[in-house]
Amino acid sequence: MKSYKICISATGNDLDAALDPRFGRALYFLIVDEKGKLIKAIKNSGVQAMRGAGIAAAQFVVKEKVDIVITGNIGPNALAALTTSGVEVYLAPPGMRLRDVIDQYRKGALQQVKEPLPYRPGFGFGPGPRRRGFGGRGRGRGRLGR
Repeated sequence: MKSYKICISATGNDLDAALDPRFGRALYFLIVDEKGKLIKAIKNSGVQAMRGAGIAAAQFVVKEKVDIVITGNIGPNALAALTTSGVEVYLAPPGMRLRDVIDQYRKGALQQVKEPLPYRPGFGFGPGPRRRGFGGRGRGRGRLGR
């Protein structure tokens, strides 16, 4: 059986932590082997990044020679960076304990993501709602520009 490494977005630094629903802004990345044994836990330095947190996280994962990523949600740029590098991406329900996430993956119960996800409010990517009156983008110049 081929050995492989899995990176899981996590809210804490051990296997009893919950799955973090975000990939690029996850608090921690836990790297485990194919049996679910913790190899290392790394605090995500991109949590507070203004932009590009997903791409930075994807680059980090690729440098760690990870084969699989499991997260609650992932943006289109990070997904493209990972899949182009040969990393498989799977989704698990946010808040699930990491031990259970690994068990679900090993049973084949997680959904693999192969194309960008639709926009979901509150996850930090996508176009978001259009706001009027803020100038610059959108239609017109807003109230102040008249």
